[in-house]
Amino acid sequence: MSPAAPLVQLEEQWVKAKYERQEFMDPTKKQSYQEKMKAGWLMKMGRENGFFLSRKFMLVEEEGTLKYYSTADAKKPKGVINVETMNTTFQPKKVGHPNGLQITYLKDHHPCNLCLYHDEGKVGSATSLPAIFLVPTVKCALPSLQEIVDWFNTIRAVQFEWFKLAFPTATDQKVGNFLKEGFMKKAGPKARCFHCTKRFKKCWFTLNKRQLLYFIDSLDAFPKGELFLGHVENGYSASLGFLTGTQSNGTWTYGITLKTPKCCFFFTCESEGDQQDWLDHFSAVNTISPQDRACKHPPLSACLFPSLSHS
Repeated sequence: MSPAAPLVQLEEQWVKAKYERQEFMDPTKKQSYQEKMKAGWLMKMGRENGFFLSRKFMLVEEEGTLKYYSTADAKKPKGVINVETMNTTFQPKKVGHPNGLQITYLKDHHPCNLCLYHDEGKVGSATSLPAIFLVPTVKCALPSLQEIVDWFNTIRAVQFEWFKLAFPTATDQKVGNFLKEGFMKKAGPKARCFHCTKRFKKCWFTLNKRQLLYFIDSLDAFPKGELFLGHVENGYSASLGFLTGTQSNGTWTYGITLKTPKCCFFFTCESEGDQQDWLDHFSAVNTISPQDRACKHPPLSACLFPSLSHS
């Protein structure tokens, strides 16, 4: 899944903002994403049953948090997300809604997914918010696509403000999206030892900066495991095919080998084009940015891929 496709929503709303709504005519007018706070209602997918329920969300730049509440009068948030750990992307196909949005963040030092969408016919209205949430940035009357794009832009703007605190000269290019997502089949080091085709299992993969996360299902809230992709100078690399003696499962024959300082992991793709695209992304991460070359260990674990090594 290419990250470029969802940019259609952004381009469409930018054109409408400029030519239909003429939001940029007054240079002194503050845009919605420049506000310090945004509150409103979004449909959030439950982690257990997969149903979408209306939840109250509040983004506060001063705190650097995105909070959500189960009810309008709830005093304690159901969840608190640090914006510095967030990665927000449009995922209409994955979420199953044209206004689908996915937020990946760290919860107790582990990656977690949040699937959302906005639908004015199903979410609460601004008038049902308690007084603390009745701020000018609440725009529940906006068309759904415009509203979800507003959320996306405001989240990224808040992230960028926090990022500049640590890196004053940084550009907004540092607030990035996922590099790539999609299905592959995977196996751990034991696949080479046992020559067993059944060791390749189909999973959903998300390449998020230097982390390759894998999920049993694309909508799972928590990954089954993760693999850190370090720099080539530290013993990490990606290559086409497998090491001698390793076998695929026969249906997806386009293989990739990821090498780490301790072991190798094996993947198969459905097509040659998908294989090359994944390899290009892995290779780019292995050689990215000189300041990352000193990073010899991942932020969460040295090489955590439990299901690959034990499946």
